Amino acid sequence: MDFILNHTEKFLGFTLFSINQTPITIFSLVLFILVLTISFFITKFFNFFILRRILLRLGVDEGVRFTLQRINFYLMMSIGTIIAFQFIGIDLSGLAVIFGMLSVGIGFGLQNITSNFVSGLILLLERPIKIGDRVMVGQTEGDVLDINIRSTTIRSLDNVSIIVPNSDFISSKVVNWSYGDTRVRINIEVGVSYDSDLDLVLDTLLEIARAHPQVLSSPEPDVLFDSFGDSAWNLRLRVWLASPKDHHKIRSDLNIAIVRKFRERAIEIPFPQQDIHVRSIPPAAPIGNSVSM
Repeated sequence: MDFILNHTEKFLGFTLFSINQTPITIFSLVLFILVLTISFFITKFFNFFILRRILLRLGVDEGVRFTLQRINFYLMMSIGTIIAFQFIGIDLSGLAVIFGMLSVGIGFGLQNITSNFVSGLILLLERPIKIGDRVMVGQTEGDVLDINIRSTTIRSLDNVSIIVPNSDFISSKVVNWSYGDTRVRINIEVGVSYDSDLDLVLDTLLEIARAHPQVLSSPEPDVLFDSFGDSAWNLRLRVWLASPKDHHKIRSDLNIAIVRKFRERAIEIPFPQQDIHVRSIPPAAPIGNSVSM
């Protein structure tokens, strides 16, 4: 028994390396990992079982809840890391010197990571986007699913998760459909024949808009007469929606209703066409005819 204890003690006390003249043994390394693991689970428990319930009872917005939970996670894990280093007898001032020396050599390689990290903090604190927002990144439209320390996850309309670096939201133009007021206005453009009854067309478009359950009554829908086209009056139906998330479906519903209602009321939607007029050319004078003197 003593033999096993002696060998176990020697094994755990074996020095792997030293940091700032502090020997790091197998036991201290295991202890370091154990303290970090305990800190991680304590942080998760506090976030999801205490902080989350308190914020839910207070009626705090989902985006604010996520921001507070994420900041609390970073803060508590930082404290846990400091405790873990101190617990095994490592002076953090010595580590700061070592990391400072390493940063000179690898700083350029970490610029992108650092930029995304700082951008992630800006997103959490400034909140130009938040969880659940409908955004456009380039040509991709989707909902913000998660904001992490390096990247943000967006779920597209096709249920595809897109990982976007946080720096893209700070340095590039991002369209946030849900920022501030979630109401949005969409435009339905339609052309009608010059032979149409204009008042009937206007009344029909407004009737279609008001009949849709997801179109807001305030602000009221309206119709603009945009221009005189080559073969049609160009009109624009403008409607307001409470949320941007179904605007593709609502646009399709309105287009279908316009086609059906116009056919029912004999309102023509002309297709682009061109008329070619062929003119007869008078015959040329015969060659060789001359006028006699």
